[in-house]
Amino acid sequence: MQRIRRILIICFSDTVNVVQGLPILPTLRLRFPHVELAWLTEETNSALLNRLPSLDRLIIVKDRYLHSWSEAMRLRKRLRSFAPDVTIDLQNRFKSAFAAWISGANVRIGFGNNNGYEISRWLNNRLVATDTDHIVEQNLQLLQALGIYGSSINFDLFECEIDRYCAQGILNRSGLHGNFAIVCVGAEAEYKLWREERYTELTNYLSEQWNLPSIVCWSSEVDRKFAERVVSGVDGTAILAPPITLNEFAAIARRATIVVGSDSAQLHIAAAVEANCIGLFGATDVKRNAPYGENNCAIQKLPNNAPQNKNSRIPMDTIDTKTVYNTCDKMLADILDPPKVIPTTQKTTTGKKVA
Repeated sequence: MQRIRRILIICFSDTVNVVQGLPILPTLRLRFPHVELAWLTEETNSALLNRLPSLDRLIIVKDRYLHSWSEAMRLRKRLRSFAPDVTIDLQNRFKSAFAAWISGANVRIGFGNNNGYEISRWLNNRLVATDTDHIVEQNLQLLQALGIYGSSINFDLFECEIDRYCAQGILNRSGLHGNFAIVCVGAEAEYKLWREERYTELTNYLSEQWNLPSIVCWSSEVDRKFAERVVSGVDGTAILAPPITLNEFAAIARRATIVVGSDSAQLHIAAAVEANCIGLFGATDVKRNAPYGENNCAIQKLPNNAPQNKNSRIPMDTIDTKTVYNTCDKMLADILDPPKVIPTTQKTTTGKKVA
């Protein structure tokens, strides 16, 4: 282990997976202060990873690099130039294990008991059998192959002055000078989306019951249209976020009172900067992927008649607004001391709670 000079972490396109793997970096830096740490990923994650103080080098690969033999050979040349002694495969897929293999690293660490992707077990040669539920902790257990046990968890997301300035400017222009909520309406897949009319009802509820305005955040153009419809359905209680980077979103999330959203990169980044998060989950394994942190929670309802296909929207549709209201009430009652408005179970003629 004392001869290790370079370590390559491999995690490609899914930004959620990248965020969940971030605690590996400060842990490795603490254990190996003089080792060069690199991360192999795709362009979509470059801005987020470039800000990490523990990372020395970022290696960008094209999407679907395995579909082109020439692109795969170019990647091999670049990886051999870096010459890692150790690779850490966070994805446990063929394309990540293959990248580890062509890098020429003698030690290639991967999962020994995850997801059943047997071919990655042949390409990685140090397999770790994890014994914990959450993926953040599973990723850290991979470091047992390097003699690292019982690591503390630190996402190490650095907030630079530019991000701080941009976040404060957005909040000032939006009139959000005190407590506010972030509502993340987007997701990487359609089956992870909650209904837009329910997000509209949620923002109205937070305003009426807790005097809490919302900023509705989005990440793609499809999500933006979704967010616009949510904002248009409320009576001035929600504000549409402008186009922002993930780093700028992290800066806004640090200042939020509460963050509510589906399983998305924004939700997990908010959890990484220790915001108070409520995640809405469909058929995704919630024990493995809930927003990490003791103060966070996840809502999931799996009906008995739901199809086994994880791409079904039925589980997300099963999450009713009342359940989300109650979860927000419990979290906000602990955060806002004393709360501006104390919700009760008394009902008006419209069926809404009143103080």
